[in-house]
Amino acid sequence: VAAASERAGLAKPARLVAVSKTKPSPMLKEAYDAGQRVFGENYVQEILEKAPELPGDIQWRFIGHLQSNKAKNLVKSIPNLQCVETVSSTKLADLLNKACEDAERTTPLQVLVQVNTSGEETKNGVEPGDVLSLARHIHQDCDHLTLNGLMTIGMPDYTSRPENFACLSECRTQVAEGLQLQESDLELSMGMSGDFESAIEMGSTNVRVGSTIFGARDYSKK
Repeated sequence: VAAASERAGLAKPARLVAVSKTKPSPMLKEAYDAGQRVFGENYVQEILEKAPELPGDIQWRFIGHLQSNKAKNLVKSIPNLQCVETVSSTKLADLLNKACEDAERTTPLQVLVQVNTSGEETKNGVEPGDVLSLARHIHQDCDHLTLNGLMTIGMPDYTSRPENFACLSECRTQVAEGLQLQESDLELSMGMSGDFESAIEMGSTNVRVGSTIFGARDYSKK
């Protein structure tokens, strides 16, 4: 990550999110003991189970599809939830905003707008043409949220193509112009185990790496 960030000319290395879905808490603690502090979970039930078992200075990022009816419990139960990377509707943004108010969070919850850059119907996320509208709603109408940038998953098999990364970067340019922000104020969350280096070189500031860190996932309990 550091080497790719240097090649990309980033002011600071891209954030490494250790994606720990299906992995037991002791395995996460090993990564924590090695210095990792940022972890990403895809399922609300898993993060609710693991977070109380692990140190309180972990920065949790929710990176899976968040059902509306689980937003309140996620915010209430995880005080060290740093970011929800998968906001794709004004409804979910409003629910998270209200949940933060009800939980009396002392700092705004960071959120990313998830963009469907592949055009595949199987992927969650807003269409590129609708990104600015949702970003503006979060930025202007959600006092307890901070718009931190944009996120994409890529193709249906979770791989990404350069055009997916380029599309997200173009969306950031559009949002920055529309909201009168600097592009550097908005993060790009793109790139996973198989392509995080190329993602960083195309501008990613946040990569979500699971199997490269923890090994292949076990879905037998899902």
